[in-house]
Amino acid sequence: MNQPNRLISLDMFRGFTIALMILVNNPGSWKYVYPPLLHAEWHGWTPTDLVFPFFLFIVGVAMSLSFSRRLEAGDVFSNLFTKVLRRTLIIFALGLLLSLFPRFDFANMRIPGVLQRIAVCYFFASLIVLQANKKYQYGWTAILLAVYWILIKTVPVPGYGAGVLEPMGNLAWYIDNKLLAGHTWSGAPAPGFDPEGIFSTIPAIATVMFGVFVGDWIRTPRDQYEKVAGLFVAGNIGLVAGIIMDIWLPINKNLWTSSYAVFMSGMATVFLAMCYWLIDVKGFTGWTKPFVVFGSNAIVVYTLSGLVAKATIYIKWQSADGSSIALKSWLYQNIFQSWAGDYFGSLLYPILFNLIFLGLMWILYSKKIFIKI
Repeated sequence: MNQPNRLISLDMFRGFTIALMILVNNPGSWKYVYPPLLHAEWHGWTPTDLVFPFFLFIVGVAMSLSFSRRLEAGDVFSNLFTKVLRRTLIIFALGLLLSLFPRFDFANMRIPGVLQRIAVCYFFASLIVLQANKKYQYGWTAILLAVYWILIKTVPVPGYGAGVLEPMGNLAWYIDNKLLAGHTWSGAPAPGFDPEGIFSTIPAIATVMFGVFVGDWIRTPRDQYEKVAGLFVAGNIGLVAGIIMDIWLPINKNLWTSSYAVFMSGMATVFLAMCYWLIDVKGFTGWTKPFVVFGSNAIVVYTLSGLVAKATIYIKWQSADGSSIALKSWLYQNIFQSWAGDYFGSLLYPILFNLIFLGLMWILYSKKIFIKI
């Protein structure tokens, strides 16, 4: 199953991240969620705030490995760009499908989203990688982080002034509220704001680029132990840099601040370094199979799990007293909460959800069916 020289640690990392995405997105009840499995309310971070930047980082690492192989094989820019554009449009469309399902209310649909941000970041990072040499790639990444920082701190928002970093009154909120009015996330910290909005996508592109740089480092002919050491050093530099930047621009997932992009990229680099050392260097691969299987069709399983999760909310079940209840609530209350309690039952629900989709992905994996997007 494994291709020669394939980075098993990256496959494991991808599958682990997707499984964690599903876990934190689908508790049995949002009333009963352990704090580490919730996003930080505003400034700061929790383990859940690692998930999305980890996936964007992985996109960058995979991009470096994939593009290099294709370019070495003689592929030209026009062919690569066509593939990038096609993939971008498909991922973005899948994100809109998740937003629209099952009501398909186009008038009030949420336009931004997780898959939409992945698509946009992938597209612009691809252009940078394919059109700029390494020196300019570093330059573009620094510019993305610096421009976002400068603008969000200095551009005045009407009625609020410059440098506001609260849920309402910050520049990202203002841009989303103006350009995406009526099409943002209803559960956002402030009306009109979207955590995957337009302006905050700028530093998110830099997160992908940090993954590209890590992929480039792994591709070098250096000794494996030297690669691991380099990853640990670079990752810890990113962590320290992010903490220092936090003094002036708080680490904030909703705003995807420059400090957040740097800090989380550092965290992702350290995590990948550990996985690379354990799996690809030391050969401890026996425990990785479920995650490799889960990540083999990552976008597909994320989309399908999202559609099923929404379906269980809209499908109504007749309860014992004759009242109507959402299928998800009925399953949670009767299968998990009844014996495991509120919080543990709420955790077991998405664990079973993950196991079901792992089984489905295992069938595809065993049949060597990998849906390329």
